Parts: sequence; C-alpha cells; structure tokens
Amino acid sequence: MTLRPARIFTPFDVQRQGLVDVLRSRGIVDESVLASIHIVPREMFVPPAMTGRAYEDSALPIDNRQTISQPYTVAFMTQALRLTRGMKVLEIGTGSGYQAAVLAQIGANVVSIERHPLLSSKARSVLSSLGYTVNCRVGDGTIGFREGGPYDGIIVTAGAPDVPEPLAKQLVVGGRLVVPVGSLENQTLYRVIRTAEDAWKVEDLGPFKFVPLIGRSGWDESITP
Repeated sequence: MTLRPARIFTPFDVQRQGLVDVLRSRGIVDESVLASIHIVPREMFVPPAMTGRAYEDSALPIDNRQTISQPYTVAFMTQALRLTRGMKVLEIGTGSGYQAAVLAQIGANVVSIERHPLLSSKARSVLSSLGYTVNCRVGDGTIGFREGGPYDGIIVTAGAPDVPEPLAKQLVVGGRLVVPVGSLENQTLYRVIRTAEDAWKVEDLGPFKFVPLIGRSGWDESITP
C-alpha cells in the first residue's frame, strides 16, 4: 500500500471557498464557473503586496495602471459565455491573466490579447507556472485575432464605445461575445450572439464599470493620462 501525505490546506484555500460562497449568494449558478474559481489561485495574479486581499470581491490594481477584475465580474462574464470543455475562446485584455486562467480551468482553448507587453509577459509566466496553456499575444485586441478564429466565445475585459465589429465577425454562428459598451465612466454589459452569417442578437446584461478599451475599434489612446 502506498501512503500519500495528507493535503495541507492553507488560508488561501479557506478564503477561496469563502469567495465561492459569496459568488453563489450573488447569483452565480454555473457550477463549472464556481469550480474554476475554487481552483484558480487568484493570489498568484495580484501584486505581492496585495496577496492578503486576493479573495476580496473587488478589483485590485496591477501594473500599467490596469486592474485585475472583481471576482464577481469575472464569474458573471464567464457564466454569460455558457462555456463547455473544448470551446475556442478569445479574450481581449489579458491583464493579470486571471480571467484567462478561469477560462482555461473550465477547459476552453484560450487565445488572449494584451496591448501592454509587460502585462502579457507576466501573465504568460504565471499561467505557464500553473500549467495553463494559453496563447498569449501582444497587439490591438479590438481587431481580434482572425488567424485563430472563428471563436465560440469572445470576452472583452475593458469598456468599448461600441461593439467592436471585427470581434462580432470572428464568432462562429451561435457564438457569444460578452463586451461592456458605453462611456468612459459607465458601461452596459452586452452579450452579442451571432445568429446567422450576417445577423446578431444583442442582450443587455446590466451595468458594469471597466477600464477603457484602447485600439482601432475602441477608444483612442489619447484619452489615457
């Protein structure tokens, strides 16, 4: 008989379960999303000085004046994609890499685009260290990545002035684009479903607030301080 050492639970395990309980109480019902949140170590994706706050249900600052999204936002947007294992997903705005990890943990094949090389490099390193295979790319995410498509799901983690047309056109028929659209101060989260080759249905998922989506089909870089 082979004896295996008992798993040692850490304070982060307890905090992660507590976060899952909070998300469930706030209406997250997709068990694959909740299971992914329960497994992915968010403390690995926040700055070292912030690890003690990793499981707060709040956004936290990272490099390049960006943020790691609030866990509820990550869970809500992921749930809105209605993922199943093996789906191809494009993420716009890699940021810390946490959202990409949640998608990959569910079993999605993830391509993630980030305009800041430093953020992309750091995220790629953390994701790789945790065993997640994510195709991290540097570029203008507002125009998507046609070479890797078409996609079953596209998730945009920054606020756009309008639905980026290049992204909508990179969905498979039946695919879903989840994107916040509005002003620089406030946005509405939309789920855009491609219903036919040249037809889309738009669903309003409620108000959210994100950093601006910069790029050719987003906001001009001149708006940033």
